[in-house]
Amino acid sequence: MKSLGVYVLLGLAATVYCVPVSKVTVQDEGFAKGYLKRFFNLTEEKDPLSRKGADRMSKKLSEMQKFFGLRITGTLDDNTLEMMKKPRCGVADENIARYSTFGDGLKWSKNTVTYSRIVDYTPDLSQAEVDDSIRRALEVWAKVTPLTFTKLTSGTADIMISFARLSHGDNYPFDGPDGTLAHAFAPSPDIGGDAHFDDDETFTFRSSTGYVLFLVAAHEFGHSLGLSHSEDRSALMYPLYSYKDPDTFVLPQDDVRGIQSLYGSNPSGDTTTTTTGSSPSGDTTTTTTQAPTIPDVCSSPVEFDAVTTLKGEMFFFKDSYLWHSSSQSSTPQKSLISSFWPNAPTSVDAAYENPGTGNVLLFKGNQYWQFRGKTVLPDYPKRLSDFGFPSSVPKVDAAVHVSSISRTLLFVNNKYWSYNEGWRRMDRGYPKFIHRHLPGIGHRVDAAFENRGQLYFSSGSRQTEYHYQRRRALHTLMNYLWLGC
Repeated sequence: MKSLGVYVLLGLAATVYCVPVSKVTVQDEGFAKGYLKRFFNLTEEKDPLSRKGADRMSKKLSEMQKFFGLRITGTLDDNTLEMMKKPRCGVADENIARYSTFGDGLKWSKNTVTYSRIVDYTPDLSQAEVDDSIRRALEVWAKVTPLTFTKLTSGTADIMISFARLSHGDNYPFDGPDGTLAHAFAPSPDIGGDAHFDDDETFTFRSSTGYVLFLVAAHEFGHSLGLSHSEDRSALMYPLYSYKDPDTFVLPQDDVRGIQSLYGSNPSGDTTTTTTGSSPSGDTTTTTTQAPTIPDVCSSPVEFDAVTTLKGEMFFFKDSYLWHSSSQSSTPQKSLISSFWPNAPTSVDAAYENPGTGNVLLFKGNQYWQFRGKTVLPDYPKRLSDFGFPSSVPKVDAAVHVSSISRTLLFVNNKYWSYNEGWRRMDRGYPKFIHRHLPGIGHRVDAAFENRGQLYFSSGSRQTEYHYQRRRALHTLMNYLWLGC
C-alpha cells in the first residue's frame, strides 16, 4: 500500500501560549526529544546517555534551529524550546530547503484536476464565501501552471474537501480550537489530494481575527498538488500560518518555483479565462490563468512607470509587471498587473491610493480606473476629462496623495495639478511648473509616492526624497533599492 504524505497547517496564534522558559527541566528535555523524533527524524540510541546519542540530538537541534531561523547552538536553549511549543505542522520537516516536494513522483499526471463540492460547510461563513474562498485558493496555483480545476457536484473528485472535528476517519484527528487548522494529502489514489479543515477553528473571509479560509486552503492545496513545506518565511508553504490580506495576496516566488518544478509554467500567455459548462459528473468550472515570466530588474537600472500604496503596502509598476512590497517579506513579490487586478490595463502610467476611501486609481492614456481591493468600480474606466483635466491632456505621468495637505498631486509633462479629494475637483491656480514650485526634483516626474511622511519623486532610474513643507530635496536614491536588489 502506497504511503501517503499528509501535511497539517497549524495556526500561529495571536498570543503565544507558552511563557519564556527560565530553566530547561527534565520534562523539557523529554518534550524536545519527542519533538525531534516526530518532526526531524531523530533516532534514539539504546543507551540514552551514550555520546553518540548526545551528538545525534545536538545535530537534530541544529537542523531545527536552522529551519526556523534561530541561533544555531545545537543545544536546547530557551528560544528553541519556545519555538517547539508554538502551534505548527503535524508531520516531519524532512525536506529542509526553500520550496520542496514530496518526491517519488507524487504529482498529478494530468493537467485537469477535479475537486468536490462541500457537503458540510463551516457555520463561520456563508456558503457563497466558502465557495469563493476555495475557488480563489485553487486559482492561486492555476495562475502559474498549466493546471485547470473542475468542480464536481457528485461522485469522487481528485481533491475531496470537507470540514470536520477531532477524529474524522483518516487517522489524523484534529485537536480542537487553534493548533491544527487543516491537513491535506499528497497526490495519490483514494485519499490522496484530499483536504480537511478543522471545524473547531474560526474561519474568516478577510478578517485577521480568526483564520482566513482562502489562505489556509491555498496552503493545503499546495500539498494536494505535490508541494511539501518551505523554510522561506514569506512563502505560502511555510509551515506556520500568518495573516496576509487576501485582497492583495500574490503568490510568492518561492512557491511559484516549487509548483512550476512539478508542472511547468502556464503556457496560455497574458490572459485570464474562466468558463462554465457541464460534465457527466456534474457542473464544471474551469479556470486558466497566466504564469508570469518576470525580468530581473536588478541586472540594470530600473525606471518605474508608477508607484502606489495600498493598505500600508507598496506596489511598484514597470511595463506589465508589479512588485509588491509588504511588511511580512523582505523580498518584494512579483507578478503581472493583470494577475493582481484582472480588469486593469496591462500597463499603467500613474497610480495612487485615496486614503479616504481606500481605493486605488490607475491611469493609462486618456483613461483612469478606480479599484476597491481587486474589484473595479462600476462605470470605469472613465476619461481624464471626467477627473477634471482639460481635453488637451493626453496622459498622466505620475500621481501621489500628500497626506499633510490632504491633496493629490498629478504630474503632466513639466507641470502638475492639485486635486481636492473631498470636493472632487482640481484646486484653482493650477497647473504649476514643477521646477518652480517643487524645486530640486527637476522638470519631469515619472512616478511618485509617499512613505513614512516623505515624498519620493522618480525620474529615470533615480529618485529624490523630498520634504514637501520645506520644498527641499533631501537625498538622491536609485529606484532599485526598493526592490530588494
